[in-house]
Amino acid sequence: MERSPAPAPVEVPRFFVCPISLEVMRDPVTLSSGITYDRDSIERWVFTDGHGDCPVTKLPLGAGDREPTPNHTLRRLIQSWCAAHAVERFPTPRPPVDADRVAAIVDAARKGGRPEVLAALRELAEIIGESDRNRRCVEGAPGAVEFLASVVKKHAASTLSKPLELMHDVPEDSPMSTSPEEAALSILHSLKPSEETLKRILESNDDFVDTLASVLRWPSHRARTHGMHLLKAALSAMQPSRLSTASTELIEGVVRVAADRALPPKAVKLALHVLCRLSPWGRNRIKAVEAGAMAALVELLLNEGCGGGSNGGGGKRAGELAAVAIDHLCGCAEGRQELVAHPAGLAAVARAATRLSPTGTESAVRALHAVARHAATPAVLQEMLAVGVVARLLYLVQAGAAGERPRERAREMLKMHARVWRGSPCLASHLATSYPC
Repeated sequence: MERSPAPAPVEVPRFFVCPISLEVMRDPVTLSSGITYDRDSIERWVFTDGHGDCPVTKLPLGAGDREPTPNHTLRRLIQSWCAAHAVERFPTPRPPVDADRVAAIVDAARKGGRPEVLAALRELAEIIGESDRNRRCVEGAPGAVEFLASVVKKHAASTLSKPLELMHDVPEDSPMSTSPEEAALSILHSLKPSEETLKRILESNDDFVDTLASVLRWPSHRARTHGMHLLKAALSAMQPSRLSTASTELIEGVVRVAADRALPPKAVKLALHVLCRLSPWGRNRIKAVEAGAMAALVELLLNEGCGGGSNGGGGKRAGELAAVAIDHLCGCAEGRQELVAHPAGLAAVARAATRLSPTGTESAVRALHAVARHAATPAVLQEMLAVGVVARLLYLVQAGAAGERPRERAREMLKMHARVWRGSPCLASHLATSYPC
């Protein structure tokens, strides 16, 4: 039996196709340049990729192009064509959310009780999840971000004294599957607030950072990870004068996250970033040492730093951040004392000096240099020889692969304590020829 010929492929009209994605447009919008694009494609071009011109004409985009004009006529033509050619018809897109709608949601929540707050959080989560445009709209709506921060702050104190309440009428992976404070925190995290937004929150809410510090004590791993994300971003937006006086609660919370092996590696790395951000200031260093930061950092180097852990490259990055933090903490006497008091402290830092990136190597060598210069008791010098610190310093001098500054510091340490270390059989010849006494 002769087969019937296959139907010819449907030719899509050229003006139905988005110039960026080269696919049929679902939600066509037109720029001031006169060119029509699919909304998702042009918003990704402008907001995600950061372009400031029309992809086709290369003309600069105006302020109004951040809210392009919907091309309803073209959308109806596309839908009619799909129906006529048995092509799956695209649903009519929902009207974009505007700032007035977001403000109304927030206002209703502020005037109501717990049910109204929960309903507002659920609606805001759904709005943000629909598109990047909605996310930017919520972030820019007056009072929306401040409302979310106030929910986290209002409920934080009660959360510390009892487990988080779970909501059972929503999916487990939904932002609304948790208590109001954790839901608001999850929405804040999803917003990815800009530096300008964070500065506005910090100016209007002096204790926003302290609120995030309390989040780091919550039992939820997800909440603490979100809190670390927001804390890292908030500290980047803060003035150095405020960074230099971090609260004890904040530093203790960050150290607690860095030391918690049960948390996701991402949360630990965020904590290390924050610790590196805070520890250049003297008083912060002492608070961090008193909170147990040095022991946590050394344990991290031993367990997964230097690329030897289960996280591969992630572990190596964590090791680099740990080395930077140890370098900062060794800027105070308390930090150096804690490093030499740790049974594996000097050995772990010395190992990091030969296994990390140039940045990590330089920080590890600088920490050892601070110990050799300011905490070099006879017992410490003998331990440095016994655990292999001196041998690794010699390797850095001879290999020269770590850069000139670490090599010079290693050479200076060997020269500084040549009289004590020259008795070692493996170093005797090198020390005798290089540093005659």
